[in-house]
Amino acid sequence: MTVANAHSMRGALVRPDWPQLTLDEVQEVLILAGFEHSDARLLWHSPRPLSAAAIVDLPDRRLFVKRHHQSVRTATQLQEEHGFIAHLHAHGAPVSRVLLTADGQSAIACGGWTYEMHEVGAGTDLYRDAVSWSPFVGRAHAVAAGRALAQFHEAARHYEAPARATRLLVSNDLIIRSAEPLAAVRRRFDELPALRGYLQQHDWQTDLARAIAPFHEDYLALAPRLDPLWTHNDWHASNLLWSDASAAATVQSIFDFGLSDRTTAVYDLATAIERNTIPWLDIHEGIPGAADFSLVTGLLEGYLGARSLTPLERAALPATLPLVHVGLALTEIDYFHGVTHSAENAELAYRAFLLGHCDWFLQPEGRALLEHIRRQLQTLP
Repeated sequence: MTVANAHSMRGALVRPDWPQLTLDEVQEVLILAGFEHSDARLLWHSPRPLSAAAIVDLPDRRLFVKRHHQSVRTATQLQEEHGFIAHLHAHGAPVSRVLLTADGQSAIACGGWTYEMHEVGAGTDLYRDAVSWSPFVGRAHAVAAGRALAQFHEAARHYEAPARATRLLVSNDLIIRSAEPLAAVRRRFDELPALRGYLQQHDWQTDLARAIAPFHEDYLALAPRLDPLWTHNDWHASNLLWSDASAAATVQSIFDFGLSDRTTAVYDLATAIERNTIPWLDIHEGIPGAADFSLVTGLLEGYLGARSLTPLERAALPATLPLVHVGLALTEIDYFHGVTHSAENAELAYRAFLLGHCDWFLQPEGRALLEHIRRQLQTLP
């Protein structure tokens, strides 16, 4: 069997952490779900590194089947995402519908794994081979993605589910929203024991306090007053399906809700800017890099053309951006140290993701980006 490569955390192709889905395995899941399975074919394997997924061809439709290790996602934890997706679908958002089993379940636990099945969304997977943090190919795509994010936030209004119970591989602002973020990290040690084990090998309290301090006071003065909202938290071009392969393509579908949680619209917009406009893959390799201001402006123009930002939200966006990756980076450390046991990736998550992303915003390139955003938000309607 040919093994599909996966994207590493540095962007290169490597052997995947998790075994790829097999046809026999998918057929067993289809049987458990009560679906016809005899003519199933696997058409494509996802290169994403944190799970295994494939597109499955059936006589009457195509499915997207995704598998998680149960140490990462239980069926109950997946249902937190699925409830949000169902709300979005009911309110007109172009999300890939989660398929239910014959007994009405949206996730299947089997053999130490957890499976979910989605309809294949409408549109072209234009960024299928793009790794996270690689930029849009052009400004028009940034405008389209910004507009789609604003529409997504309108569809997410009034979804009142509590914040997620899972603490592993999820993005939120629980740490940076705390007046004492170091104490907030320590409080999570019981839930994330591998994080505790890794951080205790480092002078992490000094490191994290230094990284957060230049931005935290401004964040605390603004962000806690923002309206809460369930958000996507991984708004990257590769998590969107597009109308066509042209430079003028628009967003047709939205998928991959693995990092979603209850945060704010500003947090989600800041994540979109970080994911799509800053050359982190170069920066992580020590190559100086500046954000693409054209893409940043495009994202903001698209967003503001579909949803206004209040004065408070406009002030909070540049205050949020330098800290937006802190929460996720901490759970990535726990995952790499405690689940995949990758010393290299745990170190990358600590040095480059947790500390390095904050540090970059103190560099001339990072300061220039924050100032550009402030100027744009003063002039854009």
